[in-house]
Amino acid sequence: MIVEDEFLVALQLEDIILDCGYEVVATVPDMASCSAICDAPAVALVDLNLRDGPTGPLIAKMLSERYGTRIIYVTANSGQIGDPAETALGVVHKPFSRAAIEDAIAYALDETRTLRRPFELQQIEQVAFARVA
Repeated sequence: MIVEDEFLVALQLEDIILDCGYEVVATVPDMASCSAICDAPAVALVDLNLRDGPTGPLIAKMLSERYGTRIIYVTANSGQIGDPAETALGVVHKPFSRAAIEDAIAYALDETRTLRRPFELQQIEQVAFARVA
């Protein structure tokens, strides 16, 4: 599944996914479009800032909770992830390479867990905010 509002980026991701022999179950540009999802996606490539604002993290959490979808954030703004989805595997930073997306998807779908984490699939750095009294 692709969660991306920029048409050309979504098209590029779709080409990569299809060339790898996988199926794209949906491409959604915003939260409202998620209601049309019919099939549970195994993996979702999720941008953060979408057509309706910074709803990518909410969509990722919804996919994670509802379907157990493995989340790969694809963004230039990883600091905006906040609290990542439970099934989040990491971040591929924009601009991305074809190989980065191919390797991240292969890693996400590796049920045997024998593949090493791809270099370009970076760990999510959680930023903790402390309340000052």
